[in-house]
Amino acid sequence: MKPVHTLGHSNHDLQKFLKLLHDNQVQLVVDVRSSPYSKYVPHFNRENLKDFLKKCDIDYIFLGDKIGGKPKDQSYYTEGKVNYNLIARSALYKEGILKLMELSSQTSLALLCSEEDPYHCHRHNLITPKLLEKGVKVKHIRGNGKVEKITWLRKKDEQTTLF
Repeated sequence: MKPVHTLGHSNHDLQKFLKLLHDNQVQLVVDVRSSPYSKYVPHFNRENLKDFLKKCDIDYIFLGDKIGGKPKDQSYYTEGKVNYNLIARSALYKEGILKLMELSSQTSLALLCSEEDPYHCHRHNLITPKLLEKGVKVKHIRGNGKVEKITWLRKKDEQTTLF
């Protein structure tokens, strides 16, 4: 099984974003944003991004409705804050992880969200634990081009392996 990359689009321009994908041989972008739209960087709106990636021979799929970090359903919230434990027990989440596992066995992919820092994003805090549990290698692509190989869930001040 191929490693799963993760990447936050932050406020990158499309050329920088494309370079990060190419540098890591990503062939499929899996959008895991619950709401794949941005008023600040509209080139990352779902349709715009999908069209751009298609022109660059990179596939796109949306799974934010299954493994997104901010579901619309309020039953996944506790005292107004999203509860990842509740999401992780849901049928939709399990379905999304199975689809992700299937895709990662076929192609080199990157999970896409908006947050550059994966440690402040559900890519690391909700999705990565399940992937690691299933034996999948996870690599966070940072905005500066560095890649962090995740072999455990780090605590706030721990270091990760850079390569």
